[in-house]
Amino acid sequence: MTRYLLRRLLVAVPTLLLITTLGFALLHAAPGGPFDADKRMLPAIQQAIEARYHLHEPLWRQYLRYLGQLAHGDLGPSFQYRGTSVNQIIAQGLPVDAAVGLSALALALLAGGGIGVTAALREGGAWDHAAMALAAVGISVPLFVLAPLLVLIFAVTLHWLPAGDWVAGSPSHLLLPALALALPYAGYIARLMRGSTLEVLNSPFIRTAQAKGLPSHHILWHHALRPALTPLVSYLGPAFAGVLTGSIVVESIFGLPGIGRFFITAALNRDYTLVMGITVLYGTLIILCNLLADLCYAWIDPRVRLA
Repeated sequence: MTRYLLRRLLVAVPTLLLITTLGFALLHAAPGGPFDADKRMLPAIQQAIEARYHLHEPLWRQYLRYLGQLAHGDLGPSFQYRGTSVNQIIAQGLPVDAAVGLSALALALLAGGGIGVTAALREGGAWDHAAMALAAVGISVPLFVLAPLLVLIFAVTLHWLPAGDWVAGSPSHLLLPALALALPYAGYIARLMRGSTLEVLNSPFIRTAQAKGLPSHHILWHHALRPALTPLVSYLGPAFAGVLTGSIVVESIFGLPGIGRFFITAALNRDYTLVMGITVLYGTLIILCNLLADLCYAWIDPRVRLA
């Protein structure tokens, strides 16, 4: 196990370096610059600003400088938000995205997992067809349609929940954006769990357990559920990283101060360091979550050997 972890970590370093290099090259290849939207400035002022942020240097020197800062955990200053570092912006927005994202993922796992397993146990029945149709709706309806509908129902019509804004530690302000973000993930999880549960229930070792006269609930919880989770673990790796970095649609509709909105505005304004910081964060989360998913395989299915 230790050798496997070291090998994966050694592979993660060049992978993250490749992500950083591609992101840096694509950003600087795009037309425009971080200060093009400002008012027309005198050449001396323009040169002074570029010298302050080292934009007057050759591109290869800027790249090496950025790698040196990144190695020390410094993501650099933001070009758009003057006097603020990228580390501060991410530290401000990531807790909001983490609270909403983890709540959404928990709701999706509970609802999608339960619906998928129940549909598999009632294969071909009315519940199976209704559950899969509901999952297809959750997957197909875009968030910019789904989120306003939830606001209209629960905030405007029923007055149960606030329509937006963010108050740290307030469950009422957390529930509606988490629910909107959870519904598409719940649809995917329901379909995954139904397919994997059906496959496991038709396996020879399940038929052997049934032939021994074991109760159905015992077979499901002690024999079928763990191997049925394997495809779900593969999906949860990138899904976990996705919900942590937030959704621009959910953040915009509910007025959440997450990093998704910062990423979009930074890309439009050529804020190189902020875009690169969020890109590096997302790449790191993807790598770590996939590593955790691989480690979970050995716990879920003893037949998997990582050595």
